[in-house]
Amino acid sequence: MTLTNTALFGPILAMVGLTAVVMFALFRRRIPALAKAKPSMEDLRTRAAIDRLPAPATWASENLQNLFEMPVLFYVICLGAMITGSGDSIVTLVFAWIFVGLRAGHSFVHLNGNNVLRRFRIFGLSNIVLLGLILSVTYEYLTS
Repeated sequence: MTLTNTALFGPILAMVGLTAVVMFALFRRRIPALAKAKPSMEDLRTRAAIDRLPAPATWASENLQNLFEMPVLFYVICLGAMITGSGDSIVTLVFAWIFVGLRAGHSFVHLNGNNVLRRFRIFGLSNIVLLGLILSVTYEYLTS
């Protein structure tokens, strides 16, 4: 089954939405924590104050950074697939949505208690799915 060449735009928008949610969570956690800690400008310049914030504020920051690491490959492969017309199979779309779902799960775990083993398992699985997405798009590109 083939799809329109814009089908991957849905998972892309979902990933952007997830990033926006985590960014909101970061501001919601960090601003009150900083207001309570009242760090000096020098502390903020050297990250000393950030390192002393409560764990939930730190987790939100770390998770936002995570969303600009592996997901960047997701964006590149999806956009490249859309541009070249190599992303129009149901397999590719399913891989894309599964990746987004796993990354949402990763963010949920990271922001809510940060169970490192659970988070690592989701992270590892999301990387395997990302590899599947890359291989699917590559196959479609080479066989078209």
